[in-house]
Amino acid sequence: MWQYMIRRFLQMIPTLIGISIIIFFISVLIPGDFVDSNKNPNLSIERAAQLRSLYGLDQPLHIRYFTWAGNMIQGNLGDSLQHKMPVTKVIKTYIWNSFIISLASLVISWTVALIVGTISAIKQYSLIDKTTTFFVFTAMSLPSFFLGLLLIKLFAVDLGYFPIGGMTTAGASGATGMSYFKDVVNHMVLPVTVLVMINAGQLTRFFRTSMLDVIRQDYIRTARAKGLKESKVIFKHALRNALLPAITLLGFEIPGLFAGSIITESIFIWPGIGKVYLASINIRDYPLMLGFTMFSAVLTLIGTYISDILYGMADPRIRLK
Repeated sequence: MWQYMIRRFLQMIPTLIGISIIIFFISVLIPGDFVDSNKNPNLSIERAAQLRSLYGLDQPLHIRYFTWAGNMIQGNLGDSLQHKMPVTKVIKTYIWNSFIISLASLVISWTVALIVGTISAIKQYSLIDKTTTFFVFTAMSLPSFFLGLLLIKLFAVDLGYFPIGGMTTAGASGATGMSYFKDVVNHMVLPVTVLVMINAGQLTRFFRTSMLDVIRQDYIRTARAKGLKESKVIFKHALRNALLPAITLLGFEIPGLFAGSIITESIFIWPGIGKVYLASINIRDYPLMLGFTMFSAVLTLIGTYISDILYGMADPRIRLK
């Protein structure tokens, strides 16, 4: 097992180097730079040249890459041109705001999908299965911005049950303790609902398909032939094996907890890292854009590595490959 873990870890190094090269050179293909994006009519050509020299934008691409990569190895992602602070500090400031709604949506989505997907597989082609399939495909087909705007119209504007956007109520910055917690949760309901509707639909189909494959296996028929209770057959034998493919899927969900949801956060004006990342792209804030993209790439590799290890522990045959 240790050899398998070391081998998989070493494979991540060239992958990470390749990702850094691709990310950097794709970013420089974007027209313009931070100086151009400000669109200051009073900015002279000479001053613009001075700013590009100050930010290192006038250097050759290969020198800019090696400088950026060298600093990144030392844990220095540079300074955000927009926020005027280190990129690591910007990420720390906003990433936990994204984490709380992502974690809430992840827990709810997986719980709902596991229950509904299992029931749909057991009751295949029944009214429950057909109804679930209809709602699942409806939720999957609607884009997140449409769902977000629809929920805002119904539950925030018309009914007034929840706030339109933001993370806390304006003027309530001094709230602490339980009152602050309730205020944040109240603002979380709509964005979390959008994320759950989108993610739960895909996960439900995944769990349903996986469960259908398992309950058709010979060992499930044998368990039933031995007279075991149906609940024991489903939850002790079938469900455990149906969850094995979900290990890989869960590995990819880990980086998603910190990546933020760009569209959802923008619609609900949620101060998360996804909204900040989108702004960095629009104004060509290269240090923040590159730093967070590499941060997400590292998290994705770590998530994949963890899922591979867990899968190797669950299925020893994987270690031989």
